[in-house]
Amino acid sequence: MINKNLEDFLPDKNTSYYKELTEYANQEKISKNMVIDELKKVFDPEIPVNLYDLGLIYKISIDSKNNISIDMTLTNPNCPVAGTMPETVGKAIEKISNVSSIKVSLVWVPKWNKEMMSDEAKLALDIF
Repeated sequence: MINKNLEDFLPDKNTSYYKELTEYANQEKISKNMVIDELKKVFDPEIPVNLYDLGLIYKISIDSKNNISIDMTLTNPNCPVAGTMPETVGKAIEKISNVSSIKVSLVWVPKWNKEMMSDEAKLALDIF
């Protein structure tokens, strides 16, 4: 039997988004909180809670030149917005001044579960 990976079973979807925005030239350092503030404006189209509070953002990295890298997931690999969500997140982050580049990658490990949600998200969805 041939070994299979999760990707073998997923529909052909764009799993990343990358865009260069500005040249770095003594720009103000972007903070993680600035990125989180923008992420909290992006909502799951099927659940009235933002992606950050849903626990869908796994990693936010910002280097010294304001290149931002985000690893995120979805509640389900067959989510109908899987092909567009990395771009939606990337465009939200692009609104921050002094971003040099943004890369958003859709990852599936670890698998998302309800325990990853913030208390605010659980309260909004009546999950406790």
